[in-house]
Amino acid sequence: MSRAERPVAQAGRDADGVPEIDLSDQEVVRDPFGAYGRARERSPIARLAAPGQGAMWVLTRHEGARAMLADPRFELSGASFTPPSVPERYRPYMRTMSEMEGAEHARQRGLVWPAFTARRAAGFRPRVEPLVEKLLDELPGHAEGGAVDLVRHFARPLPMDVICELVGVPERDRPRWREYGATVASGSGQGFGEAVPGIMEGAKAAVAARRDEPGEDLISDLVRAQARDGDRLGDTELVTLVWHLVLAGQTPANLIANAVEALLAHPAQLAALRADPALMPRAVEELTRWCGPILLSIPRYAREDVELHGSTVREGEPFTASVAAANRDPRVFTDPERLDVTRPAGTASHLGLGHGAHFCLGASLARVQTEAALTALLRRFPGLAPAFGPDAALRAPDPGTWRLTSLPVTL
Repeated sequence: MSRAERPVAQAGRDADGVPEIDLSDQEVVRDPFGAYGRARERSPIARLAAPGQGAMWVLTRHEGARAMLADPRFELSGASFTPPSVPERYRPYMRTMSEMEGAEHARQRGLVWPAFTARRAAGFRPRVEPLVEKLLDELPGHAEGGAVDLVRHFARPLPMDVICELVGVPERDRPRWREYGATVASGSGQGFGEAVPGIMEGAKAAVAARRDEPGEDLISDLVRAQARDGDRLGDTELVTLVWHLVLAGQTPANLIANAVEALLAHPAQLAALRADPALMPRAVEELTRWCGPILLSIPRYAREDVELHGSTVREGEPFTASVAAANRDPRVFTDPERLDVTRPAGTASHLGLGHGAHFCLGASLARVQTEAALTALLRRFPGLAPAFGPDAALRAPDPGTWRLTSLPVTL
């Protein structure tokens, strides 16, 4: 058996003593938390390998992963992303803040950050909750054979509805944006090439409308604030921000679905949350740590030769952090393999929403969405139960993201 074929659970170390994780191994895909966790306990640094692709370094422990995500010696770039193919006229909108570093990133993030603070997100909650309730009103009508798919009919459409509300997309256009969101979430498909330009055209129309007639939405707020401060995002930057929000919107979609699945599989935790809804903010943090969708951080590239844990990382080599391993590191979290919605807040910081300069811009909004979604779902449907077996193949075979393709439940 070759090294590429060898299961991670049985793999030793390669010639220089660094464990290797084979991303094509079905055991890694099936149980990434276990696979990355075993590597973590062997070494703070490992290699990721996949057939046909070059190897990538990965930090497996919380301390090292957190430090790397804030270390300017490791930078994001266009090579960190695989952009969709779009017509040439849409390419100016493809370069988001995620690809920026240094002063360019600081300027643009500084301009939009006030619109994404925890206070602003909390103030937006009264506009999120009716969107949640509307989707829940419609759930029984989507039942087939007594079961309804929570991914398709709740977790996936909610973030796009929130983005439309946030950006100011007119009601008449929102069904089409929902379709765009479902296509983007799939990452492929016949309509993907049309969805991205469609989102950008809708964003361009919204930006133009708010320049002429500001309303109560994100774009209007940015236009007003930047006009006062003497600096503002250009129209291209605003359209790009909207596209970035659509991409980032998949995080709460996947988190909500993962959270529901986890709670259904842990009845005592679900009962504790039902008994004390005030636990919800703490529970969302714990669920993000325990079953958050981000398994691996976006790859960064070494700007210079770096010595890490006895290995030499050469300039230009790719690096990532195993969020799945770091968030269950026993050096940081007590009894980390246990889901505990009563885990005290603030005892340790998970990396489920990133760290450093590229910490998730919409983290507060994602938390508000997830809290509102879970609170209302558990209140509205006290008999909520899984409608799938323990061996049901509900997950996408995605080595970087822990995400469900469906979640059938009975209400």
